[in-house]
Amino acid sequence: MELMDKTINSYFDVWLGPRDPRVKGWLLLENYTPTFIFSVLYLLIVWLGPKYMQNKQPFSCRGILVIYNLGLTLLSLYMFYELVTGVLEGGYNFFCQDTHSGGEADMKIIRVLWWYYFSKLIEFMDTFFFILRKNNHQITVLHVYHHATMLNIWWFVMNWVPCGHSYFGATLNSFIHVLMYSYYGLSAVPAMRPYLWWKKYITQGQLIQFVLTIFQTSCGVVWPCAFPQGWLYFQISYMISLIILFTNFYIQTYNKKASSRRKEYQNGSTAIANGYTNSFSSLENNVKQRKQRKD
Repeated sequence: MELMDKTINSYFDVWLGPRDPRVKGWLLLENYTPTFIFSVLYLLIVWLGPKYMQNKQPFSCRGILVIYNLGLTLLSLYMFYELVTGVLEGGYNFFCQDTHSGGEADMKIIRVLWWYYFSKLIEFMDTFFFILRKNNHQITVLHVYHHATMLNIWWFVMNWVPCGHSYFGATLNSFIHVLMYSYYGLSAVPAMRPYLWWKKYITQGQLIQFVLTIFQTSCGVVWPCAFPQGWLYFQISYMISLIILFTNFYIQTYNKKASSRRKEYQNGSTAIANGYTNSFSSLENNVKQRKQRKD
């Protein structure tokens, strides 16, 4: 294993240049192998988990979901606050910020971004809960792609560009995750579900986040500083891939469903109850699901 780590590290050093010495020896950052293994295990569980649960009753997970989502909400809030204050303390330049001119604020940003990297490992649990609850329809290509890639991307970011212009996307994403995980935590409580109306706007916020990140990253290309240009081009490409996938998800989830409901209503095949439009068949299915899951 040690020989393999040295070989991989030497290839990375040739390909990407010397690493940032400020993160030398930090947990999970010394070698790529642990991050790669976690990612492979994640993909294996995504593949095998639904097969294992196929003939089993779904788990409720209600209590642990509340705790899990509350924990990630607080962690995201902490990261957002620390990143904003670190950027202000270091006098970061919005248009382009290198990795060595912020003084002590750079170290503050690096420490917070390590937590951001580590949070991507914790967030694998999002998918595992879907599997345990047999919500397999939520394990989409977008979901798996986003979770599997982020941990790996941020391993490289933390080793080569752990501060400077890297801060912006993580700051916006931390803010979005405060909203997202608070929503998921509340939705784990059945009594709260009728009052949760902002899921659609979280997806819209994610799309706005990607557009703003592309704009801010492009500023570093147009008005360059000492921040490596290759990382900027990679981030723009990755954000474009997320915009495409999230836009498709938004259309499939909200626009097509809204259109389908309007057609059902016009055909007279729906019943209106408590301000929601539901077909009799879907109401029957919901009753059956509640009997099975009891959550």
